[in-house]
Amino acid sequence: MSATRVPEGERRSATGLRLLTHDVTGVAVGEETSYADGLLTVGKREANELLAHPALAAVAVACCSPGESTRIVKVLDAVEPRCKGADGAHDRSGGGVFPGLLSPAQLRGRGETHVLRGAAVLSAGFLPRAQEAVLQMSGAGAELSPLSRTHNVVVTFEPVPGAPWEEVAGALRLGVLRLAAHLAQATLAAAPESVDELQSVPPGSTGLPRVVAVTNIQTQGAFKDVLVYGRSMVGSLPTWIDPCELADGAVVSAQYGHPALKNPTFVHQNNPVVAALRANDAVELAGVVLCPEPVTEHEKRLVSEHAARLCAAVGADGAIVTKEGGGNADGDVALKLDALEDLGISAVGLFAEMAGRDGTAPGLVVAPARANALISTGNYDELIRLEATDRALGGERLGIVEAAATDELELPVAAIYGSLNPLGWGHLTCGTEP
Repeated sequence: MSATRVPEGERRSATGLRLLTHDVTGVAVGEETSYADGLLTVGKREANELLAHPALAAVAVACCSPGESTRIVKVLDAVEPRCKGADGAHDRSGGGVFPGLLSPAQLRGRGETHVLRGAAVLSAGFLPRAQEAVLQMSGAGAELSPLSRTHNVVVTFEPVPGAPWEEVAGALRLGVLRLAAHLAQATLAAAPESVDELQSVPPGSTGLPRVVAVTNIQTQGAFKDVLVYGRSMVGSLPTWIDPCELADGAVVSAQYGHPALKNPTFVHQNNPVVAALRANDAVELAGVVLCPEPVTEHEKRLVSEHAARLCAAVGADGAIVTKEGGGNADGDVALKLDALEDLGISAVGLFAEMAGRDGTAPGLVVAPARANALISTGNYDELIRLEATDRALGGERLGIVEAAATDELELPVAAIYGSLNPLGWGHLTCGTEP
């Protein structure tokens, strides 16, 4: 048997990912799923079949678009519709999206992936340990959440009485992923509006400074967990992955706490730190290091030291460290920043502050001892007033303020879905008053 050496340039190209992007400019529920001229139609019967599960007594699908007088409450997760091809929703050959959940847990981030850009599939409703999240599609609060700018397919549900909540959550998660992949399949006969070539991390340095995205993910048990290739990272050490794997759904959220600070599946698919590093011609993206967020100091230090060593092993000159969750997760970022600096790797951390309603309290629960490059993504405690809406999806009442879901509300920014996103997804800015 003989082997043929593949030229270096061809090897790199073969391991890249092409995103075939189809723009969505409108969404509706109809008889059959289709996509034409920017309009995405969700087939009601098909959606119900994909969402059906013995743990779910009922499911419903509704749609809303930017600018509508609609509020979505009890938001759980959001997914961008994507598929790998005709069998992308239920693939068993190793070529589908969301590996470990909809397809075998095999390496992803290669070949072609179809993307419905401008659309999202959201789940909404009650789950234990879920903190109530609010998404406003119009008015003063809309600019705080990026998902107010997408055309949203909202899945609501009723559990079977007595069904284990973990089973209910798992059924809902799989159903939403199936529906997202199914909707993306409607684009297969349409020419994409754009094609993005995502290169895999090069095996050798190009001479530019190499920067790693160190991404902390929640690992606090049921309903506050994140799945990597279908498995929790609870008890694991950090792992390095190629950023292209994220684009194919290698990381899926099962985390329903801290609405403003949550990284929904949509954000993992479109990791903003990765995108910014890709767009920066002055640096070289050296991959993503995924890290669990344990709860004890000993485990936090262990994970942080291993994360720093992984960054050093891939030749990183710098790292951008992000978190998921509240004050407990501040410690994970702070310890990693210090561990990276101790190895001579320049480190920057993204934090949301918990600085009180007037912004005068200490912003961080745990600050680094040696690292000093920190970026704020906003203040968790600041209040915002939301105007009343004509319609609400996800529930009739909002428990955190004991009000009807359509009422005028005053809420902390902490309740606005994605508003303080620690991966830099949000739209908050700061400036100096005149």
